[in-house]
Amino acid sequence: MSVTQHTQAIIEELLSFVPYEREEELERLVHAILQAKSIFLSGAGRSGVAIRGFTNRLLHLGLSVHLVGEISCPRTAQGDLLILGSGSGTTSSLVALAKKAKSNGVTLALLTMDNESEIAQIADVVVVLPGVSPKLKENKLTSIQPMGSAFEQLSFLTYDGIILELMARMEETNETMHARHTDME
Repeated sequence: MSVTQHTQAIIEELLSFVPYEREEELERLVHAILQAKSIFLSGAGRSGVAIRGFTNRLLHLGLSVHLVGEISCPRTAQGDLLILGSGSGTTSSLVALAKKAKSNGVTLALLTMDNESEIAQIADVVVVLPGVSPKLKENKLTSIQPMGSAFEQLSFLTYDGIILELMARMEETNETMHARHTDME
């Protein structure tokens, strides 16, 4: 197979995974975002890369957003939302963040492959995305890709789907969002 054929196969695989997403879970996340005073986001590894892109687009929507771990990240407060991206839902640094958020009265949302994970058990909103990983107790699907690649890619696409839904509800356009894009490049 060529690289182009591999890419096409990945896209077809992701398309076959989308029907496993639950709209009601995504709706709960959209609602939590719209209700939050401030939104804090974190993820590790490639899930962290995807959530950084999501943070950027939430900022372009004019929302108060912060990446956990950045020096400019403020203190959380009741009424805030922490969104974690973790395929396994067991990454130790994210488990610690989840517990801290809950103890501070922060709403906790998780995008994961495992709705029975440690973080999922304490989260207020759990969005389960399909994927395959050696970290999962049981893989119901198969993937042509290594480790959690399908989950990470689907996370990025799902975040963009959430942004489109938020744009519609907030009556935002490419133009209004672009006005918030950095000029410090």
